[in-house]
Amino acid sequence: MRGVSRVAGCSMNTVTKILVDAGTACKSFQDELIRDVNARRVQCDEIWSFIHAKKKNVPTAKNPPPGAGDVWTWVAIDADTKLIICHYCGGRELEDAKLFIQDLRSRLSDRVQLTTDGLRAYVEAVDESFGKREVDFSQLVKQDPRLKIKRKKFLSPHHELKVRMAQLGRMKSKKTVIRGRPDLDHVSTSFVERHNLTMRMNNKRFGRLTNAHSKKLLHHDLMMHIYSTHYNWCRNHGTLGCTPVMAAGIDDFHYTNELIPYLMEVLEKPPNRPKRYRKRSQQSN
Repeated sequence: MRGVSRVAGCSMNTVTKILVDAGTACKSFQDELIRDVNARRVQCDEIWSFIHAKKKNVPTAKNPPPGAGDVWTWVAIDADTKLIICHYCGGRELEDAKLFIQDLRSRLSDRVQLTTDGLRAYVEAVDESFGKREVDFSQLVKQDPRLKIKRKKFLSPHHELKVRMAQLGRMKSKKTVIRGRPDLDHVSTSFVERHNLTMRMNNKRFGRLTNAHSKKLLHHDLMMHIYSTHYNWCRNHGTLGCTPVMAAGIDDFHYTNELIPYLMEVLEKPPNRPKRYRKRSQQSN
């Protein structure tokens, strides 16, 4: 952002305001159009990041804003069309899971097969939003065998490397049916986890060792709306040959990056003059 402000010859506050306006426009745009999604298989996962400072450094941070510390971005993606149905930025507790699943449920039009990781908060959140008979819900828990050899005594560093490398191809996963009758052949979180990699590589804010992290939770959420708008409407998916919204039947036009500035112009509201300015203008008249 500082680099953009230097190149454009404007204040950094101006760049921040433009990004906030762009995120607000993208949020209104997607909230209106991504509704009644006809999806068959939905995968959910959460990805870690931090606001202002990592959780362990918040007590010693200088003027930390509300929401500083670790933040989890919950993402729901359609396994067939790769559409980002919704996302939520917050903690990793039960209340956060409920808000995320409620938003997901409001955007679906029919019964779906839902797959998540082994987070326990998903079970109660899905039961509250979908009910016990309106969803085919399953969880996939991956078991890393390398975790079992942490306390083993190794003869040498070479021996430790050899043992751990031998365990790489022995990753196991356990499929657990929670509700309904999900198809076990399609119980997977591979698509949403691969999307997490795409999201982390395209957004410097998600870097683990970076100084480009979000400074406010609001900015982090609005950034996700900008990214999801570009991903859903502008980015041509490699395996689909079109954008996710075209594959999902929401739109039949391939947009360019000019979509976001256009949304800002359409959804821009006329600025309100401050009361102090109106009083001065009246006195001068």
